[in-house]
Amino acid sequence: MDFKFSEEQLLIQDVARRIAQEKVAPSAEYHDRTGEFPLENIRLMGESGLMGIEVPAEYGGAGLDPISYVLAMVEIAAADAAHSTIMSVNNSLFCNGILKFGTEAQKQLYVRAIAEGREIGAFALTEPQSGSDATAMRCRAVARGDGSYVVNGKKSWITSGPVAKYIVLFAMTDPDKGARGITAFVVDTAKAGFHRGKTEPKLGIRASATCEIEFQDYVAAPEEVLGKPGEGFKIAMGVLDAGRIGIASQAVGISRAAYEATLVYARERKAFGAPIGSFQMIQSKIADMKCKLDASLLLTLRAAWAKQQAEGQPHGRFSTEASVAKLTASEAAMWIAHQAVQVHGGMGYSKEMPLERYFRDAKITEIYEGTSEIQRLVIARHETGLR
Repeated sequence: MDFKFSEEQLLIQDVARRIAQEKVAPSAEYHDRTGEFPLENIRLMGESGLMGIEVPAEYGGAGLDPISYVLAMVEIAAADAAHSTIMSVNNSLFCNGILKFGTEAQKQLYVRAIAEGREIGAFALTEPQSGSDATAMRCRAVARGDGSYVVNGKKSWITSGPVAKYIVLFAMTDPDKGARGITAFVVDTAKAGFHRGKTEPKLGIRASATCEIEFQDYVAAPEEVLGKPGEGFKIAMGVLDAGRIGIASQAVGISRAAYEATLVYARERKAFGAPIGSFQMIQSKIADMKCKLDASLLLTLRAAWAKQQAEGQPHGRFSTEASVAKLTASEAAMWIAHQAVQVHGGMGYSKEMPLERYFRDAKITEIYEGTSEIQRLVIARHETGLR
């Protein structure tokens, strides 16, 4: 087993680390406090190849592999989780689906703009009444004789919704067929019939703008259909597998930031005449934090490797590996951030230090792109063969 990274993988990691340290980290507190979308930083990340890491060069991307994506995501997330959320959606949920199921024209039009950082992409699956139960969606797309569809309905919790130019949308085209009656589209938010709701006031990842969107007689042209009619649910589930690797990477980044801050504090903070890092209770926490962090990173890299092996295979899937990584890394991030706050005591609870931000940001990794409960279902069903 070879754990060495390639020269290209280390290069994109270095690029991401430099941007994270020089641009993202210094502005993180401001963007978290104000909720302002970090457009300037995202543009820079796009110009540096971070918004389309796995996108082939002919579509404006870096043309790298899933492991490169993980390494870069961890660096950005360690500086600020909100920036990594935007990066994850653009890479995993938007570009990935269009690359796999889109036409050549769709790849040139939509993927290039997002991969180069000129535009922002989004992914619209969740609705006010349907989160984990995606097949219960009420958003409808009614076919017309000319191959176009008229779309009506609402979607909620759309990451980058307030600023997105293009959105991968899932709508019910044949309610009688259930999951097989869902079709995917790539919609243009500048067209008539598209409306944005208020930006959500979130607990964490506050610079990652999130809102409800609504379609009122939006006409989706034939060229806006992604894949074949009725394939939407399959497309969504496949895209979410890739997305879970992105969120696992984000969780690793948050964990690393909280862990490294704890190491520094444990060495410097003194109590009873000694550094608190010399106390067995603190050492126990640090040891457990280190074990969970390393396990999360290795499982995430394994999932990325599995994704790479599945590419080009007719029935290649990496659902279980992605779910194991996402579940382990997200719950580790929440636990590590919790322990980090505890070790820092009152300072961990203060906004003067980033620990409380790590704590708030970590929670969402257990929720979006499939809750921890859903990950456990995916894993157990695969292992038992029972549903």
